[in-house]
Amino acid sequence: MKYEFFMAIIPPTSTAQEKAVRVIKKDGKHIPIFYDPPELAAAKEKMKAHLSKHAARLQVEKMNGPLRMVTKWCFPITGKHQDGEYKDTKPDTDNLQKALKDIMAELNFFDNDAQVASEIIEKFWAVKPGIFIHIEEI
Repeated sequence: MKYEFFMAIIPPTSTAQEKAVRVIKKDGKHIPIFYDPPELAAAKEKMKAHLSKHAARLQVEKMNGPLRMVTKWCFPITGKHQDGEYKDTKPDTDNLQKALKDIMAELNFFDNDAQVASEIIEKFWAVKPGIFIHIEEI
């Protein structure tokens, strides 16, 4: 089984690495509470809305076993960059991918992102911004 689609979306630059922490004191101990700051929460909701459309359109059933995932992050061109040129600035690919896979698991593309055994993640400058996703059982 495999799925492939393109989400016409300006990729978020807020990533899972940007979680905020607040420390509370309980029973004399300091306990860290992690949460998504507003910008990260909004980015996740935006991605979830776009992914939900594809999950519903494809009538997605959870994929089983090990998976291969190819993700191409296409950012709007700025400066002197060319369409299709690799993007070598922030955000980092691993930080981008974490929230995406968590949301995909939540939407039943697969049970757990630990199933992704093979992964290719690329970032480009693009005339048409968005996120291309290819996922398949291997």
